[in-house]
Amino acid sequence: MALGPTVSAAQVADLRSALAAGELPDEPGELIGLVAELEALKSTICARQADAAVAYDAARREDEELGGVPAAHRGRGVAAELALARRESVHRGQALLAFAKVGRTEMPHLLERLADGTLSEFRAMLALRETACLSADHRALVDEELFADPDALDGIGTRALVARVRTIAYELDPASIAERASNAVRDRHVSIRPAPDTMVRLTALLPVAQGVALHAQLTRDAATMTATGDERRKGQLMADLLVARTTGVPVGDGPQPPAVPVGVTLTLPATTLAGGHAPGLVDAEPVPAEMARLLVAASLDAGLDTWFRQLYPDHTGRLVAMASKQRIFPAGLADFLSVRDQGICRTPWCGAPIRHLDHVEPYADGGPTTADNGQGTCAACNHAKQAPGWRQHVEPDGTVETVTPSGHRYRSRAPAPPGWRTPLFVKTGHGRYTLVA
Repeated sequence: MALGPTVSAAQVADLRSALAAGELPDEPGELIGLVAELEALKSTICARQADAAVAYDAARREDEELGGVPAAHRGRGVAAELALARRESVHRGQALLAFAKVGRTEMPHLLERLADGTLSEFRAMLALRETACLSADHRALVDEELFADPDALDGIGTRALVARVRTIAYELDPASIAERASNAVRDRHVSIRPAPDTMVRLTALLPVAQGVALHAQLTRDAATMTATGDERRKGQLMADLLVARTTGVPVGDGPQPPAVPVGVTLTLPATTLAGGHAPGLVDAEPVPAEMARLLVAASLDAGLDTWFRQLYPDHTGRLVAMASKQRIFPAGLADFLSVRDQGICRTPWCGAPIRHLDHVEPYADGGPTTADNGQGTCAACNHAKQAPGWRQHVEPDGTVETVTPSGHRYRSRAPAPPGWRTPLFVKTGHGRYTLVA
């Protein structure tokens, strides 16, 4: 079989530049055609990314085998490298690498449909996920049945595609599907994620009976409170009832949600407390100045324990120290690193919450336990940098540079504290500069 020319990163960069600089056509039909071809191109790019990921994983494992790395440790950190290259979190990098490897070895037609633009990466990953409980042979049958013919997918939406994969999977191996449903019950959990406007999303993954029963009970009780004259909307009442019954606090009868005793780290400039407009931060989420003042005032009015600690930035806005005394929560470097990094993993594009406080230059290699050599990371990123070939160091301005085994470099700088703006000086005369921001 004849092989085509090698595709290089430079060629792709040239194509990207040409697409970015090119003029759009004037004719409306041509514009729609361009949108369609660009969508197909995105799918083709995702397919080649999958091919490159599988090839890089194989090359890394081969090099590590020659270097004497134990089999159980080979390939460690590859998903994190791919995540950095794709500007994704490590968790997402792991999912993308698994998709590429399983697709290449067990569902090649699916990747062919991705390469020819018939499938998007999102739909392809959903289809692959629905076959996770099947054997390799059964996966190959699903692949042949659904993805061998590109015309068979014409007009098929996401829900219809997932339904077809599930149907065929059940026909091939009903016992595995039943076992998957049983395992799903064991995966029930509650999670929390930030939402805009100083809100969070509390999500419960529950078996259908328990989930429906919980929602129905909250709905009935909210309707009862509405019938007795409560002016809160149904959704507000259901949320307040959930909080009250989980925490044991009174549900209240006003427009505000129930007050709960909880520790929240709110970082804000001192000028905001005095009436300024600079927002505060809860982790990395901005809190409007007025809302920040209301949160502080509400905790004081409710008689809750409220503690203040002072943070010290240098002339560039980088946090360098924290007041050392605090009455309830333990003082120390861990608190400072969590506040400085705003609760988010320092690895570029990760976005996961901090779980580990890590030495940038490893302690075993002489790295000091200091604020400059410390960073907050998620567990996956901290483990990834332990793989052979990973290096990190701190530059004089506090930037952490990560060098991956492939030689690519990525830089991460701690976010500026709330209210900080980099000073901007404009030359207004010979030897004269004026601060404008």
